[in-house]
Amino acid sequence: MNVLPESELARAAEFLRLNGRLIDRHRFAMHFRGAPAAPVLAALRPYENPDGGYGHALEPDLRGEASQPVPTQHALEILHEAGADDDPAVARAAGYLSSITVDGGGVPFVLPTVRDAPRAPWWQTTDDPPASINPTAALAGRLHRAGAGHPWLGPATEFCWRYLDDPATEPGPYDILAVLAFLDHVPDRGRAEAAFERVRDLLAAHARSDHHGPLDFAPRPDGFGRRLLTDAAVDAALDALIDAQDDDGGWHVGFPAWTPITGPEWRGVATVESLLTLRAYGRLKP
Repeated sequence: MNVLPESELARAAEFLRLNGRLIDRHRFAMHFRGAPAAPVLAALRPYENPDGGYGHALEPDLRGEASQPVPTQHALEILHEAGADDDPAVARAAGYLSSITVDGGGVPFVLPTVRDAPRAPWWQTTDDPPASINPTAALAGRLHRAGAGHPWLGPATEFCWRYLDDPATEPGPYDILAVLAFLDHVPDRGRAEAAFERVRDLLAAHARSDHHGPLDFAPRPDGFGRRLLTDAAVDAALDALIDAQDDDGGWHVGFPAWTPITGPEWRGVATVESLLTLRAYGRLKP
């Protein structure tokens, strides 16, 4: 079993110092160097808008200032990492989601304001976008994990259950990631287990793409995503993840950089996430 040694962790730290965003440098320091969470939270604040949502390239491929659902999902993840599930920003984010919810209880994948700013070419939407399981389920799962009691969660949770009762014939990989986040954290554990068993084969059949690997769906060993994979597949993917560290100390993403800045920004994110996955599976040298 391959294990990433401390020397390679040090190279990752140097990569982030040279190339990473401030927020990812602070995340690394918090997770792997025992640094406090306060700098992470301070670095997150400038991405927040007065409406409680997030923009300003927190999602590197959305360069605009306006709030969007997916950057808000990223913010909830970072707040959780920093032990800040009780931060008022969580309630503000839920309030923002309420303001963009459409019929059925879900939120769109991306809002038409995306057209007003630079963004990756794959971020497209109609004039009146419908609710989407991605990112509604991911957002609901993270808010459930935070213990949020906001009214948005009730209709959004029902939207997710309806989807799981009649899932798409071919869910995309991001749909699957969102569904797994919901099932991992929704409070009704019995219903979550039953839903997972019902859609397990469907999820397993489509949990792949040209830029998603097995560990994208199972970044931690204790989630439903891990149950989509064999032990051998996980071990092989972890070995490959260790081998994928570049000579400069960082990890790459499997999709193109459409403007020069997004490559280093995404690599910083990927480096922190890769290290977190390796640690979760015991593949970092103690």
